[in-house]
Amino acid sequence: MKKELKAQIIETISAQLKEYPHFYLTDISGLNAGQTSSLRRKCFEEGIKLSVVKNTLLTHVIKGMDNSELNELLPVLKGNTAIMFTEVPNAPAKLIKKVTKELNGKPELKGAYVQECAFVGADKLEELASIKSREELIADIIALLQSPARNVVSALQGAGGKLAGIVKTLSEKEEK
Repeated sequence: MKKELKAQIIETISAQLKEYPHFYLTDISGLNAGQTSSLRRKCFEEGIKLSVVKNTLLTHVIKGMDNSELNELLPVLKGNTAIMFTEVPNAPAKLIKKVTKELNGKPELKGAYVQECAFVGADKLEELASIKSREELIADIIALLQSPARNVVSALQGAGGKLAGIVKTLSEKEEK
């Protein structure tokens, strides 16, 4: 590979790492063309960008970024490596869990960089899948904020008959 082409690929990988806040390193070796195409289609549907990279070039990019968390991913860069770039932190983990049954255990998680933390090993898949996205966290906060108001409204509606009876009794006492 020519030096100019290597520099261009390194620049492209660097730009993608800066553009996408989260990425997963996976092994997709052993997939045939149809399975790879199916995986790419599913990634596209989930808003995930899938790229196959040379480990030496990715190593060069990671070392150049001067990030100790990213450096923890260097030992997993062996064999075939595909990167899943994403905006949603748990989307690739959920996709991997869903498609591994269909694709004979592939893609296999090697490591991930999610929410500025490195996760190394396939055993981290469940942990990564359970990370909540920004939208899910906002929905949880809204639900928590609405909960006390719902309880008050519910109590008032449930006690509506009682309150009406108390008001009626009080007004009858004032008339006497």
